[in-house]
Amino acid sequence: MLFDLTDLRLFVATAELGNLTRAAERQHLSLAAASARIKALETQAGLQLLQREARGVRLLPPGEAFLHHARLVLHQTEQLRADLLEYGGGLRGHLRVFANTTAVTDFLPEILPGFLANNPRINVDLQEKPNAQIPRGVLDGRADIGIVAGRVDTLGLEAIHFSTDRLVLATSRKHRFARRRSIAFAETLDEDAIGMQQGSTLQTFLAQITDNLGKRQKLRIQLGSFDAMCRMIGSGVGIGVVPESAARRNQDSMQLALIDLSDAWCVRERYLLVRDRAALPIYAQALVETLCRNYADEARTLGQPDSPQVARKT
Repeated sequence: MLFDLTDLRLFVATAELGNLTRAAERQHLSLAAASARIKALETQAGLQLLQREARGVRLLPPGEAFLHHARLVLHQTEQLRADLLEYGGGLRGHLRVFANTTAVTDFLPEILPGFLANNPRINVDLQEKPNAQIPRGVLDGRADIGIVAGRVDTLGLEAIHFSTDRLVLATSRKHRFARRRSIAFAETLDEDAIGMQQGSTLQTFLAQITDNLGKRQKLRIQLGSFDAMCRMIGSGVGIGVVPESAARRNQDSMQLALIDLSDAWCVRERYLLVRDRAALPIYAQALVETLCRNYADEARTLGQPDSPQVARKT
């Protein structure tokens, strides 16, 4: 099937407006021309996509599927246009990364400056997404690389293990939990808590845990970074669950006590998701190697075994 971009834009507009006349006006087409284009689309598809009604049109199930793919094609076309403009200005590569909250706020800000300095003609479009949405973005081609943690349906993508982190409970050193060596998350739910902003990967994950427990965190404030959380926790405003890497970075300066969580879910394996590592552009492969090498070096420095790079389809 061969589709014209004008036809795809017309179809998307018709679906969004629920009205062919208004969609034709938006696309600067006559109603007759717009109607003919929609009918031609349906002929090519071999299916009726829209139901004509007295007050407009509505999508049929095949039309819903067509709309999904039409939007993807148009999005990729616009991205191609933008990329080519950048290439015309001397850019050699544009790398799109979907990552969870921990990656965006904690470790990528430390790793990306060196990568960008070593690759001055590469741009990185880094977007924070919930863990569950990241594999779909990679599979659909909206991202070249995804970074996730914990148990995630990777939709058959190649998953490269590059590090392991652990969630811990952070408190001020004056808090009654400060002398505990370990604690179950359920025991903490009666305490005032500091959380990440709503919609962040970690806060969404903890909300699922608390829902299963039939309780909620007593959130006093929600913030946009782990460092800000640690500052609030250290001042005694509340307690919080944070990645161990962020907690240890702030432990001395913020006067934090770190308590191990006894829950099995506190150990979070981190994976890079790609459609096919061997088929990645060289600059994308370079970022994958940079991340894996960084954590291998860190593990050796700490006297730990290297983090295994396990590529698998799941």
